[in-house]
Amino acid sequence: MRADLQELKALCKEVRRDIVKMTAAAGSGHPGGSLSSVELLVGLYFAKMRHDPQRPDWADRDRFILSKGHVAPVLYSVLARAGYFPVEELLTLRKLGSRLQGHPSMLSLPGIDNSSGSLGQGLSQANGLALAARLNKQDYRVYCLLGDGELQEGQVWEAVMTAAHYKLSSVCAIVDYNNLQIDGPVEEVIGLHPLADKWQAFNWHVISIDGHDLEQVLAAYDEAENVKDKPSVIIAKTIKGKGVSFMENVAGWHGRAPNQEELAKALAELAN
Repeated sequence: MRADLQELKALCKEVRRDIVKMTAAAGSGHPGGSLSSVELLVGLYFAKMRHDPQRPDWADRDRFILSKGHVAPVLYSVLARAGYFPVEELLTLRKLGSRLQGHPSMLSLPGIDNSSGSLGQGLSQANGLALAARLNKQDYRVYCLLGDGELQEGQVWEAVMTAAHYKLSSVCAIVDYNNLQIDGPVEEVIGLHPLADKWQAFNWHVISIDGHDLEQVLAAYDEAENVKDKPSVIIAKTIKGKGVSFMENVAGWHGRAPNQEELAKALAELAN
């Protein structure tokens, strides 16, 4: 059953609170890109994707590939809120012996469809799952979240060519286009502009949206599902650190956890 828009917006606030709490408790992690991806994952897991927390290995479930694995906090929060494991476990992020590692491991936690670490590999994994579905005559879809800085990896473009060549219409790539990476603005490190034109030139169906507008997010997922002759990419314009004023559009929050004073300030902002 698809959650309504107000429920999804409230859930986004919960997930953002989870992210700052988790990273503060761990003393490490990546809050910036986790916060920019919230609407994309909430919309996917609570309004679009076919999945069942009671059957995490269900053969016909849709798959989600987190290619930019360092934003594990947002995925962990969404999975916990969906019922894959207790919400209380979120505060064990990055602790010794925790199932919630710094990058997701499909061997340790239910609901994880790929183990990620090195950037640039997720779309290739998504292609493999889509080809397997075709061979096995299954109809599941495969969603893959990539970072914009990650698109500087050459393997991504090999995967882009492969998906188009095999007409993998069950593949939906999602680009979290917040224009900041660990070294600064993406356009200053290795520019991506014009990004939509690049994907279109590789024969993908391109959808450009505001990645924080849930109505646009859900409409994009619906549009991608109806494309039958090529893969789709959703280029989601987002804000790094979205929802926490002092983190927004600051590259330094790519991989730094808030201290207790900053946590209190963030939670105050996310209270309403």
